[in-house]
Amino acid sequence: MSEKRNFPLNAWYVVAWSHEVGARKPLARTLCNIPMALWRKPDDSVAAVDDACWHRLAPLSMGALEDGQIVCPYHGLKFDSTGACTRMPSQETIGPNVKVRAYPVLEQHRFVLVWPGDPDKADPALAPDLHWNDDPEWEGDGKTMFAKCDYRLFIDNLMDLTHETFVHATSIGHQSVAETPLETSHEGNRVRVQRIMEDVDAPPFWRAQLGKPGKVDRWQIIDFEAPCTIVLDVGVALTGTGAIPKDGGKPDRSQGVNGRVLNTITPETDTTCMYFWSLMRNYKMRDQSLTTLLREANATIFVEDQIVLEAQQAMISRRPDLKLRNLNIDAGSMRARHIIDRMIAAEGQAG
Repeated sequence: MSEKRNFPLNAWYVVAWSHEVGARKPLARTLCNIPMALWRKPDDSVAAVDDACWHRLAPLSMGALEDGQIVCPYHGLKFDSTGACTRMPSQETIGPNVKVRAYPVLEQHRFVLVWPGDPDKADPALAPDLHWNDDPEWEGDGKTMFAKCDYRLFIDNLMDLTHETFVHATSIGHQSVAETPLETSHEGNRVRVQRIMEDVDAPPFWRAQLGKPGKVDRWQIIDFEAPCTIVLDVGVALTGTGAIPKDGGKPDRSQGVNGRVLNTITPETDTTCMYFWSLMRNYKMRDQSLTTLLREANATIFVEDQIVLEAQQAMISRRPDLKLRNLNIDAGSMRARHIIDRMIAAEGQAG
């Protein structure tokens, strides 16, 4: 681990989709430089412990599951969900210090989350809001990307969608994105960046979703929740149909198409991360073929981001003497990074 952490520990991080954690085989994941083993107990809840046996540090994730407990593949030591050793094949007496660290786990909205910091501070109310993932009024699906870059580079990427004009020119990008100014606000550990584009041409992706000719009003509302979750409220509607009211009233998006892009980027190490995302919609419900089409199309778009961000990380690693610089468009990402740094600093003062 680097001398200065890039991530707070007292936070809930998504480590897996719910369907990825089973009761037959442990799942290995790395969170904040900590290798972990996860599995389901007989009551269907999820356990998470250090992925290193107390004895000779063999990865427990390589072992088997027996009666809801995990068995080391090397010498057969068995550990329960609290990390306590319950069986030691070569001797009957097991000392109270024979244990591995266990972590608080929370499962909600199709995700499994782990708290790597102080367990006494693991308040479920602090989990990120990703309720659209299993809200019956929304439809969609997502994937996981394993990327070779600092998780904060994805936060920078999502907090300023100006890059769409250049990185995603053939799908969701349009010159109007780069030309329209941003509005940034913040409160507590949350930041909002929004860009409203009036009377513009719809890019290919949104034109296909709207299915109508003509100029559109387009919105991008980006909500950051520390330390690593970003929800995009995005969509288009034909110009003049009320999506962008002139009198400052409540927008009427009923004549358009609305989406929520859920993004939570979990640090694995200082220079690698897991990017969990979902593309949700509130139109053409229960259409699995459309859900699959949109998921795969979005995955292709996100690979375009991955290529750029991994190249950016490679250059950062090669040239540590150079620094990232900021423009007006970086106001949201600067604020998000400030909040993350503040959380890390607070942990240092407390510990």
